Amino acid sequence: MANNNAPFGLKPLNLNGTSWSGQGKLIYIPASQTGAIFIGDPLIPLGSTDAFGVPAWGIATAGATNIIGGSFLGPANGPAGSGVTLLQSSTIYFPGSVVGYGFVCDDPDVMYSIQEDGSGGAIAIANAGYSNGNLIAGGGGSTATGLSSWQLHSSTVGSGNATYQVKVLGLTRGPDNAIGLYARWNVMLNLSALQQGTAGL
Repeated sequence: MANNNAPFGLKPLNLNGTSWSGQGKLIYIPASQTGAIFIGDPLIPLGSTDAFGVPAWGIATAGATNIIGGSFLGPANGPAGSGVTLLQSSTIYFPGSVVGYGFVCDDPDVMYSIQEDGSGGAIAIANAGYSNGNLIAGGGGSTATGLSSWQLHSSTVGSGNATYQVKVLGLTRGPDNAIGLYARWNVMLNLSALQQGTAGL
């Protein structure tokens, strides 16, 4: 049975074998982020904070050498005094060009699931065990589900290139997932913003 082509970005799974707690860190998203941010989008810290000291984050860049800070979990209320409160009509993704807040999963030890894009063919089993690869931006997400369209760039997997963004740890287990086009893979961040030894912003 063919895999379903339904991207969702980086979905947190677990932390060194134990279930991910579901917790995230509060982040500030400035109006300079002109594009919408969807659940599962890879984000990076921007090096500044808001007036309340909440770190500013924005969308990451796909490709070698570009760090990733973590995965967007969804919009959030702002800190006390910020005047930012989610309304019943608020979207489940974060709209572009507005000031607001959200949550990010930024622990460098978290393992994620992500769908491959099938570019150049499916990832071969000979290349899928602890090889490095890059992500590819999908050009937006789903306004209906709120999910990201970022994927694992299939044609980059199989290299030991230390500048690639994620490390592929094997197939995500499940009855609806098999080796082939649009398979879902377990990955960890190879270029994490919180990785020991990386330079500050």
